[in-house]
Amino acid sequence: MKIQAIKTRIVEVSSYKLTKLLNESLLQIRENSIIAVTSKVVSLCEGNAIPFDSANKDELIENNADFFLPKSGNKYDVYLTIKNDLLVPSAGIDESNTNGFYVMWPKDPQCSVNSLWEFLRNKHNIKNLGIIITDSAPSPLKWGVTGKCIAYCGFKGINSKVGEEDLFGRKLNMTQINVADALAAAAVLCMGESNEQTPVALIEDVSFVQFENNPPSKEELENLHIDIKDDLFGQLLEDVKWHSNKE
Repeated sequence: MKIQAIKTRIVEVSSYKLTKLLNESLLQIRENSIIAVTSKVVSLCEGNAIPFDSANKDELIENNADFFLPKSGNKYDVYLTIKNDLLVPSAGIDESNTNGFYVMWPKDPQCSVNSLWEFLRNKHNIKNLGIIITDSAPSPLKWGVTGKCIAYCGFKGINSKVGEEDLFGRKLNMTQINVADALAAAAVLCMGESNEQTPVALIEDVSFVQFENNPPSKEELENLHIDIKDDLFGQLLEDVKWHSNKE
């Protein structure tokens, strides 16, 4: 696998259309490539941000999270939240590299990634192309953040090995590979987390990726997520009292 972080112009809220930004930053895309774009840049281009002086951050987090734990129970004064079936801090809301704005995730990440996939495939006249919108989050029991996929298009997000045999003929009963998150983690590592100014990555030589000629179906998207009752870590997630402002 080969990953190239792509430097772009500095993007501020509603200053630039995402398609124009990618047009000038990605001069050539080859068949069987994956493009990763940070959720922050997508949201900045789409204008999904609020000035610091126009919002209360705590209220913003509580209203954007699907579920949240009060920050009073956290030694770092940070909300632990569930947003779009992902366990993340602060409902994904960020304020770094935003020039005075709270930036939220794209309002409809799947719609954004589907549109970008359609645009870039037509623009570069290619058939096999994958798009990922990324963010980063910490993992339990580990310092540091790694990349996560919040939306993808153009390839199978899960490669199932169930029914295959291991080296010694033992049938695999549960093994599934989360391709979308694995690609996001690799891309975010190369793109960086501070002032690199490289919010886009071009990923090539991905023989393990199964490309598709259509956006993921509702069933495919649902298959990437697991219900808490079926989750290996479900007993931890269910033993706390989650709050929600959603109806």
